[in-house]
Amino acid sequence: MFKLVNLPTEIKQYLIITGNYWAFTLTDGALRMLVVLHFYELGYSPLQIAMLFLFYEIFGVITNLIGGWLGASLGLNRTMNMGLGLQVVALSMLLVPNTLLTIPWVMAAQALSGIAKDLNKMSAKSAIKILVPKEAQSQLYKWVAILTGSKNTLKGAGFFLGGALLTVLGFKGAIFYMASLLVIVWIFSLMALKQDLGKATAKPKFSELFSKSRAINYLSAARMFLFGSRDVWFVVALPVYLDAVFHWDHWTVGGFMALWVIGYGIVQGFAPKITQKKTSKVPDGKSAFVWAVALAIIPASMAVMMSNQYHLVEVLIGGLMTFGVLFAINSSLHSYLIVSYASDDGVSLDVGFYYMANAMGRLMGTVLSGWVYQQFGLVACLWISAIFIILAAALSLGLPQHKIALEHR
Repeated sequence: MFKLVNLPTEIKQYLIITGNYWAFTLTDGALRMLVVLHFYELGYSPLQIAMLFLFYEIFGVITNLIGGWLGASLGLNRTMNMGLGLQVVALSMLLVPNTLLTIPWVMAAQALSGIAKDLNKMSAKSAIKILVPKEAQSQLYKWVAILTGSKNTLKGAGFFLGGALLTVLGFKGAIFYMASLLVIVWIFSLMALKQDLGKATAKPKFSELFSKSRAINYLSAARMFLFGSRDVWFVVALPVYLDAVFHWDHWTVGGFMALWVIGYGIVQGFAPKITQKKTSKVPDGKSAFVWAVALAIIPASMAVMMSNQYHLVEVLIGGLMTFGVLFAINSSLHSYLIVSYASDDGVSLDVGFYYMANAMGRLMGTVLSGWVYQQFGLVACLWISAIFIILAAALSLGLPQHKIALEHR
């Protein structure tokens, strides 16, 4: 305890931000699993359940764009606390009697949860830029990797937590338990998080929502295609394929995908050690290009082998594991680059724009995943995934090389 009290202020703030992000991420993952399992038990069809999350993704695009402006205007401490508070409200909306848990009502609760999630994430990622000195780029890379990796690991753990709470406490009990814990975290954050963190010195104009930086525009476009490449086969096509072709039950599919997310998060946390194994240089545009090309090989190879019915189980599971490792490294590289490229004054404007592109990629991938799989099958989804990654790699060629920060805005 004495060591914690005497830590530098920057470290304390980083720990508070990380703790907030962890608490939120656990409830976010658990809530998704609770909604899926509970409404499946109530007799909702898979399509109806999918519709429950539609606004979650759509509002992610909007929130990241506007949230960056709010962060620069109000301070990142306020936008992070707004996210925690909105998640409590979203959880509370699900405590109404079952007769009121209609699709529109739950979609509204999920929309609020999506807004809360992206306010929280944007604030956490932006705040690290403020806390780390400009010259400590290697340290910045490590802190971003740890925050990003731990988030995905905890999201996977949240899937398990949601299932466990549903079994032990029931739907309403689980929701009430999570909301109560989050209220405690929220109150602590209100008291402990530094005021005006990341607030721009000059009030940002609403017209500044869209980045004027060439590097951030290129990186954001690459990010959109990168996440589209994952979700185009992972979100809908993969779980349906595992059920329809491999005949896995729902618990096996859910558990497998949760473990994949946890493993993916662990690799993200170790990305700096992997990418800097033979060099002390921090990543640049060339690094993003090389790792994207390596990732593109995986879905393309899987598509070729699965088209020829070659060891389907081994190819799919092995390919998914390899894809997860390389995708985690690519994602971690991007997360570092956006924080590094972002302007010091009003950092959340650039980070918000970037995560808007990230959310757009998830939305694009989710919609294509269902439609392409239904029309053409999993192999077609894999080919689209490979094309999207190639586009991300091509866009990475437009990023600065061997530069720590942008020389122009």
